[in-house]
Amino acid sequence: MHTAVRYLKGLASMALLAPLVAAGAAHADPGCAAERLRVPGAGHVEAACLTDLTTAGTVATGHTDPADWAGLVAPGAVGPSGIAGIQLDGYFPDSSTTNTNHGWNHDSQFVIRLPQRWNGALVVTAPPGTREQYANDRVIGDYVLAQGFAFAATDKGNTGPLLFRDGRRPGDAIREWHHRYTQLTVAAKEVVAQRYGRPPGHTYAAGLSIAGYMVRWQLEHQPGLYSGGVDWNGVLLTARDPNLLTTLPPALRAYPRYVKGEPGAHEAMLAAGYPPGSEPLWPWHYQNQWDVLQRLLREELDPGYDGAVEAGTPFCPEGTGAGCDTDYDYASRPREVHRAVDRVSLTGRIERPLITIHGTLDVLVPISRSSDVYAAMVERSGRGGMHRYYRIEAGTHTDGLVALQPTLVRPMQPSFERAFDEMVRWTRLR
Repeated sequence: MHTAVRYLKGLASMALLAPLVAAGAAHADPGCAAERLRVPGAGHVEAACLTDLTTAGTVATGHTDPADWAGLVAPGAVGPSGIAGIQLDGYFPDSSTTNTNHGWNHDSQFVIRLPQRWNGALVVTAPPGTREQYANDRVIGDYVLAQGFAFAATDKGNTGPLLFRDGRRPGDAIREWHHRYTQLTVAAKEVVAQRYGRPPGHTYAAGLSIAGYMVRWQLEHQPGLYSGGVDWNGVLLTARDPNLLTTLPPALRAYPRYVKGEPGAHEAMLAAGYPPGSEPLWPWHYQNQWDVLQRLLREELDPGYDGAVEAGTPFCPEGTGAGCDTDYDYASRPREVHRAVDRVSLTGRIERPLITIHGTLDVLVPISRSSDVYAAMVERSGRGGMHRYYRIEAGTHTDGLVALQPTLVRPMQPSFERAFDEMVRWTRLR
């Protein structure tokens, strides 16, 4: 059986953001015994019994952070509410302090939510980019909680624009992401068993962008923990071209020439994988994402490129030379750089069912240089029968961009929800 590649159309709208009001206590059941629950390995845990675990309730009670999911939700989206249960907030022991949530200044923070009406399964996720543990509350958490799933999310163990400072060797910060995802999955399964008297019958990994990469990694390396996973616009990290270190610099070089109308610049953008028709999205991504992501990822995996400078020079002009990320050439970098990338590379050798969805107008992680390639990797590894791949027409990297180009792109959250439902049906029939 070969990897299924499909095109999904006709997406529905999703949820309005609940207004932020003053935080206050919200207890659903004084006898819910939340304080009796223990998170194995945690250094600190705070428990609360809530009348609503979705963002419709947790924004008001201070049990989420809307800033963490800002820009991920399409305008006009409407979500569920009224899901009572227990929330556990805490952290695992860690030496880094980039996450300031709750005033803890402590990394490896997590949230676990346990609905009163449980369907017997668990969903574990991680944030995209440099966000923290509440990033998926609107786009994943609300939906799965409303269906009765327990939900757990990690901050990946390091957050923010200086996450590359964590660890001793190039790639250590990324490797910690995998450890923290696995650690939370193991702990959340135990918490579920404490709360409901039995472990989850199914556990699913789900994530957007860099967390989509992490879903793939978990199914390649920790398959015994999961029934399956859904990755949404997953980043591709491999030691060979393509990876983000080979797709971002060409855009940083060609886009300024494109703006000036120089011959060949548009063709160079297309050749680098940025899809035709996505041109209206290029200005925002150039100003807000391509440069900062290139410098952050390169500093984590190739810190010697710019010497003592940390994360390079923003928007350095093409032709600046050594140390300028616009001129970065991964192929010519020393062997140790390629070995560092190899430490965090995907192989395609998934051991559990995986559904991938990716927008055809994603101009942060271009589909032809990421999920198209990963699907081929899965196929070559002989795992095509465990992979279903959906190319979402007019989807882009995050649904917040719909507000910038409402006639060009469409929300992908409905496609994620359909893919997640399909994963549940698929694995429960196996």
